[in-house]
Amino acid sequence: MAKKTSLRDFQEYLAARLTTAAQGRGALSWLGVEAGSEAWLLDLSDSGEIIQAPQLAPVPLTRAWFAGIANIRGNLHAVTDFSVFRGGAPTPQNANARLLLIGAKHGANAALLVSRMLGLKNPEDFTPEAQDSNEPSWAAQRFADPQGKVWRKLSVRELLADHDFMNIGV
Repeated sequence: MAKKTSLRDFQEYLAARLTTAAQGRGALSWLGVEAGSEAWLLDLSDSGEIIQAPQLAPVPLTRAWFAGIANIRGNLHAVTDFSVFRGGAPTPQNANARLLLIGAKHGANAALLVSRMLGLKNPEDFTPEAQDSNEPSWAAQRFADPQGKVWRKLSVRELLADHDFMNIGV
């Protein structure tokens, strides 16, 4: 049985790893998340803060994948349901759902709603797969884990620069 850790302990550990990564010390790490049926990897330095999904304020006349606005400590964040954005089913708003605040490092208050966190991943445990030319550049990199599961690597900077991602209006 896996050892259970509190969310607070995990966030403190993750914050320490983010600080280490930002200062250029320590090994490169990836953060694993699940959005719908897809497994994603993000550079730990790009992952931003992770919080339990709060109540979202809906915004009229937006695309179906735009989940709403979240007030996080007085700052408004535009929330994208990443599964719906990718063409999947809506993310259930349950105890596992998390908001990944991806935009702060890049000057945007953007957040991704994901199904659940899959923890820190060591890049050395993954084998590069052929890039998917049918995917946008922010999702083209693919990797396989030792069990053969395929993971996509999310380029946060490229996602935030993507016209479709930033165009929430219908």
